[in-house]
Amino acid sequence: MLLRKYMSLLGVGSAQIDLILEKDVLVPGDSVNGKFLIKGGTVDQDLQLIECALVMVNLKTEAEKVLDTVSIDVQLRIQPDGDDMVPFSFLLPLDVPPSSKDISYHLKQSWSLNRALKAGMKT
Repeated sequence: MLLRKYMSLLGVGSAQIDLILEKDVLVPGDSVNGKFLIKGGTVDQDLQLIECALVMVNLKTEAEKVLDTVSIDVQLRIQPDGDDMVPFSFLLPLDVPPSSKDISYHLKQSWSLNRALKAGMKT
């Protein structure tokens, strides 16, 4: 059991968090609504913080720019093989350029579990 606990700190058997959006087409000033679906790993873990960054990507240069970040304080014990949900919402900035053949957007998430920082996937 102790080995599993240490391995989860390294990401092996750790909890997983997926981001689900209510809508995938938004305009500047819209409310971005969604939820984080949390799936437990092999051991119980304490979730402390979820961060979600709105990232603009220049498709020609592949340069990324973080436009806004939302932090959600979460005090949740994730049970092994458990399922939890954390809703979130933030406003899309009014000055965001529209998507085009040169500009794309994604959300990048990260979270803090048991003093270990996990980088999430793009959505």
